Amino acid sequence: MNTRVLTGITTSGTPHLGNYVGAIRPAIQASLEKNVDAFFFLADYHALIKCEDADRIARSRLEIAATWLAAGLDPERVTFYRQSDVPEIPELCWMLTCVTAKGLMNRAHAYKASVDQNVAKNVEPDDGITMGLFSYPILMAADILMFNAHKVPVGRDQTQHLEMARDIAQRFNHLFGQGKDFFVLPEAVIAEDVATLPGLDGRKMSKSYNNTVPLFEGGARALKAAVARIVTDSRGPGEPKDAEASHLYLIYKAFAQQAETAAFRQALSAGMSWGDAKQTLCERIEQELGPMRANYEDLMAHPARIEEILQEGARKARAIATPFIHELRQAVGLRTLANKANAGGAKAAKGGGKGARFVSFRDEAGQFRFRFLGQDGTELFSSVAFADPKKAGAAMRALQTCELESLLTLIGELDFNLTLEGEVVASGVKSETAAQRSERIETLRASLRPSE
Repeated sequence: MNTRVLTGITTSGTPHLGNYVGAIRPAIQASLEKNVDAFFFLADYHALIKCEDADRIARSRLEIAATWLAAGLDPERVTFYRQSDVPEIPELCWMLTCVTAKGLMNRAHAYKASVDQNVAKNVEPDDGITMGLFSYPILMAADILMFNAHKVPVGRDQTQHLEMARDIAQRFNHLFGQGKDFFVLPEAVIAEDVATLPGLDGRKMSKSYNNTVPLFEGGARALKAAVARIVTDSRGPGEPKDAEASHLYLIYKAFAQQAETAAFRQALSAGMSWGDAKQTLCERIEQELGPMRANYEDLMAHPARIEEILQEGARKARAIATPFIHELRQAVGLRTLANKANAGGAKAAKGGGKGARFVSFRDEAGQFRFRFLGQDGTELFSSVAFADPKKAGAAMRALQTCELESLLTLIGELDFNLTLEGEVVASGVKSETAAQRSERIETLRASLRPSE
């Protein structure tokens, strides 16, 4: 059974060396593991909360996409998309907003910190606080729950938001599930062994401190210039250096193999000059980043190529999101009025029916399937097993958008199959009589009628 892992990258800045070591490299390595279904997205809606510079956001979207691709993210293996290219995400965000207590959002750390700062400045507690800042944990929950991610790698400062996503998912399941859980409860993954690089001044490398080493921007010259500004102590050439207290050593260690690290440590202890140490560090970083930088520069020169990759990623993401949001619309009552099964009516209200709907699930073998239930909860057909959840989602979407007559194959007097491009994707529940089969097909014809 595959584990679905989801990672979001806010598009409000330019990646630096600390981002690469602390997030980009380990995330790409994790995506190569077996039984991992990885989703990576550019969180450009989230960027609007932090940044009001439209040109900066546009540039950051390009830079970050190029960075991840140049660093080795394989768009064929993972689902790589922009948040803003999947309209089902903000739609789900609104559904979740409508079931989320304001009190839960009041407790969000980012909001509380902003209020505390305002109180300390003797201004209104909510001065300058937008609804984006206040409610962005709900958008984060929508990002995660839209694809039912099992695991979400986050820093410790984001664990509260994962707990909120779980709370919101449980609330929605309770209100609308009627025995079915629409959302799995995501788990936060905190990588304790991921390196945190020191910046130029020794503090954690961060854009907030303006102490970063550029990753790709500016080329090897910019890298060398930044490394030259890393603070060292006053020990001169020939004097032993304390490697563990050296920022250069800690950065070198994040790139080098164990034997290389030991040799660098020994050279520092033997009195290597800081100038030579910085040169050695630049050469080791360049060994890893040089080929990636060439790919980055090529991608930046051809933004249409990046756009094509992101659009394909959006198509893959929407193959899952579109049928799922349709199912959620049915659950909350946003059903088409074109057929009685979905419109409900007095009989449905009396019986507590939820409308005809698709239901996705995993079978005992871990394969992905879906079934279609009539307004009264009767199963009308069940899909074949899919190893890939994306293919299951695409098949479900196709059944919703094609005329039934183009899908339907009658089998004998009691059975039927639904076929896409010559392949059976679902089989009807065997009827007891030919009349019952005809009645079920009429129900499907009304329920699966494509929207005009």
